[in-house]
Amino acid sequence: MSIKGSGFGVQGLGWSGCPQHAPSGASQQADSRRGFLQRVAGGIYGTALASLLAGDGTGTQQAWAATVPRRPPIVRKAKSVIHLFMNGGPSQMDLFDPKPALDKRHGESLIDQIAGEVEFIGQAGDIMRSPFRFAQHGESGQWVSEVMPYLATQVDKLTFIRSMQTVNITHEPAIYKIQSGQMLPGYPAMGAWITYGLGSENDNLPGYIVLDDPLALPVNGVENWQAGFLPQQYQGTRLRSTGSPVINLKPEYDEPAAIIQAERELIAGLNQLHLDARPQQRGLAARIASYELAARMQLSATDALDLSQESAETFALYGIGKEPTDSYGRRCLMARRLVERGVRFIQIFINGQIWDNHANIPTELRAACEKTDQPVAGLLQDLQQRGLLDQTLVLWCGEFGRLPISQGSAGRDHNKNAFTLWMAGAGLKQGYTHGTTDELGLRAVENCVSVPDWHATILHLLGLDFDQLSYDVHGLKEKLTGVFDARVVKEILA
Repeated sequence: MSIKGSGFGVQGLGWSGCPQHAPSGASQQADSRRGFLQRVAGGIYGTALASLLAGDGTGTQQAWAATVPRRPPIVRKAKSVIHLFMNGGPSQMDLFDPKPALDKRHGESLIDQIAGEVEFIGQAGDIMRSPFRFAQHGESGQWVSEVMPYLATQVDKLTFIRSMQTVNITHEPAIYKIQSGQMLPGYPAMGAWITYGLGSENDNLPGYIVLDDPLALPVNGVENWQAGFLPQQYQGTRLRSTGSPVINLKPEYDEPAAIIQAERELIAGLNQLHLDARPQQRGLAARIASYELAARMQLSATDALDLSQESAETFALYGIGKEPTDSYGRRCLMARRLVERGVRFIQIFINGQIWDNHANIPTELRAACEKTDQPVAGLLQDLQQRGLLDQTLVLWCGEFGRLPISQGSAGRDHNKNAFTLWMAGAGLKQGYTHGTTDELGLRAVENCVSVPDWHATILHLLGLDFDQLSYDVHGLKEKLTGVFDARVVKEILA
């Protein structure tokens, strides 16, 4: 079975919930008063019908494909994804991959052996031990650094991959790679691919939602959640974690419900007329759908992100109401509320790249953990308590790791040959560690996992075949895993 892009449609033999629906061509009716009214009526009812049919034509109905759930070809475990992206490259040997050899060889020179792997060669120092203590936690005995005490209580839920590798030591291309599978801008983000493949289970909220940091955008900005060459309805939608979720979402003044409904019906009819007359302008359908979704979001988004409905105990669990965890805690709690409402893919970002610790790891890395550790652990605990972890995939990762040598004043440079990430939730082995690195944490040496492998595994857990989820672009079948060799990492599957 394959999934193929054809304009805005999603075509695939065997998919349920996505019947083929022929597009309506430009109307041949005369521009009479009766014809105009008939066409407006058709547009109004056609809009409602489109929300149920989501066909493959060039009319409004195709734009609704993003909000119509589709049954995947593989029996899936996960229904939703929460992606906690830790911009900057968290240091694996200071968080999850302890290396006693760093203590033994502290101060030795290594630069002659790894000069080609160092980005800032002029600042390269000697082998540097971790400034933090490690301990084993949980029944699984997972190793976690002292700077993540809250996550340490949740390790029996986690699947660690210590043997991750990527292909670039510079932030921007490495971030593009882990977000979209390619090192260049212009390609769809993983969340866009997943929403394209599965749709959403909530007509009143976007299928792909981004909760970025109110302080600043991450590196690569909004390109982190772009739709690329996929139809634009699959692009991530930014929702603000403070104030109104979407700027200008609510009207400036209140109107009677009947007036609002009449306005929307008239606009829907006029939009359909405009679309029928321009069947080849595929961007129109996505634009119309975005306006219609915005109208439905006026109530749904506000309710989904209204944390006043939560208890004081829940606030305490996420670290809400205290610094430095309040902001990240709020967004983690919002992610749980969005999962409850059927949103397919939620991404949480931090400002800039607080994990890019080129200096002063004892202070800077600890500060990054203090901001995120309790909220992340609270999210895992809350999802499990509510029975949501069995159907949600939680991802924690950066774009690469760090080197075992020092840089500047107690910092570490970038490392593409080894980094650690963890996953939790549906379909994964719990309390499990996959892969190993060499004695210094410089390179993955056993059960290596590439970024395409990781993407393929995520799609598999969602019931999608990474080799079949594709979109036709100029005669090429583009995929999240691209043309690279990829495999599902079956060793981590439950």
